[in-house]
Amino acid sequence: MQMNDMTMTRRALLGGVAVTALCLALPLGASQAFAQEMPESQGDVDMAAALKPGALPEMTLGDEKAPIQVIEYMSMTCPHCANFHNKTFDAIKTKYVDTGKVRFIIREFPFDPVATAAFMLARCNPQDTKQLSAPQQYFAMVSMLFKQQRAWAAPADNNVRNALLQSVKLAGYSQQTFESCLTNQKLLDDVNGTAKRGADEFGVNSTPTFLINGKKYSGDMSVESMSKLFDSLA
Repeated sequence: MQMNDMTMTRRALLGGVAVTALCLALPLGASQAFAQEMPESQGDVDMAAALKPGALPEMTLGDEKAPIQVIEYMSMTCPHCANFHNKTFDAIKTKYVDTGKVRFIIREFPFDPVATAAFMLARCNPQDTKQLSAPQQYFAMVSMLFKQQRAWAAPADNNVRNALLQSVKLAGYSQQTFESCLTNQKLLDDVNGTAKRGADEFGVNSTPTFLINGKKYSGDMSVESMSKLFDSLA
């Protein structure tokens, strides 16, 4: 898919059309089958360039000077991304991020309007959408949405817009702030710009993609496989 096809418009967002995310082209079972192995990189990346912030504030956890720097490009409607965050991320955070060994950055790479809307809602402050959320709020919202991904991304009645609204009400959104966030044109442009930069400058074309100390890795990882990789870099 070309990046021009991925760029979302405000009309697409507000229409709430559900489109299947273009995640890594592997079924979850196959991904998990090799998730215990040491991940193989898909090539080099200029990490100094990658770590330069874009238009949006970085959503980051951990010590800025940590020896291992991780950037994850992900899509909110991607089941592989949800699998990683639901099964792996918390343990990795405790073992490596909280101990100062890893700095972890999330960047938006939506493949469909629903993922774009979810990212925008994670970025906004639910009480005052003129303000952007802080990293702790952002990570908490991302975690909540991934845990409920099936409920809002593929609801039984196909009313994605309403399902997403009901999910984010748990984080403090009202109908008014929900609408206000999703009509923020600058935020929409910046989310699209983040994805475009990832594709154009760092060759990201699937999710999740991890840039780790100058190497690129694709596909979700288990706690064991990511630990093996981080331990090899220590």
